[in-house]
Amino acid sequence: MAKEFKMPELNSVVIVGNLTKDPVFRQTTKGTPVVNFTIASNRRFRDSKRQWKEDVCFVGVVAWNKLAESCRGRLKKSSAVLVEGELQSRNLKTADGRTRTVVEIKARRIQFLDRRGPASGNNEGQAQSSSSQSQQSDALNKYLSNEEPKI
Repeated sequence: MAKEFKMPELNSVVIVGNLTKDPVFRQTTKGTPVVNFTIASNRRFRDSKRQWKEDVCFVGVVAWNKLAESCRGRLKKSSAVLVEGELQSRNLKTADGRTRTVVEIKARRIQFLDRRGPASGNNEGQAQSSSSQSQQSDALNKYLSNEEPKI
């Protein structure tokens, strides 16, 4: 009898990007903290005419418990983050009664890449945005070299 080939179970995502808007913090009815946010991850490439192009991927993220609490006061619109987690899907009911499936990342780790917290209220947003790509590259290199992400 021939053995049946079984695919390994692997569901792992690592992505770096910037929050598209302020995160939404809430608690479940049982008091469990949860935060939801969306990040934009940019990819630069050359097209067939050798011109630089940019593609943006928007990805939803959800974090629970202590990880959600650690995001409070540290994340805001445009914050740079490295997220490690797994893909999950869930069904939502829309206002008109239809069912919609959402795929998002359930975060296991979040590394905050901004040098200063959003609560500092400084006017260096433009400088932070311009250095965001190098921060993202540094964070990814640290991750790939197996250094512990900062949570």
